[in-house]
Amino acid sequence: MWFLYLIECRNGALYAGITNDLAARYQAHVDGKGAKYTRGNPPMRLVGAKSYPDRSSASRAEWEIRQLPKAKKRGFLDDG
Repeated sequence: MWFLYLIECRNGALYAGITNDLAARYQAHVDGKGAKYTRGNPPMRLVGAKSYPDRSSASRAEWEIRQLPKAKKRGFLDDG
């Protein structure tokens, strides 16, 4: 099982990523050991996540959500 997740960063941005271990990946972001972006813009909270059956489908969803304007990203997890 893979997850697409959204993190709200201190600068107000929404960061999207994928993982097969949501708790560990979020903790890596919090600890400053996650993506380069979240090292410079620390996470405030996990907005949400959506599960996918495999890495390929999660990667496609990550690409799709990154194309959306900020206002529509939260809805992607519900509608997606």
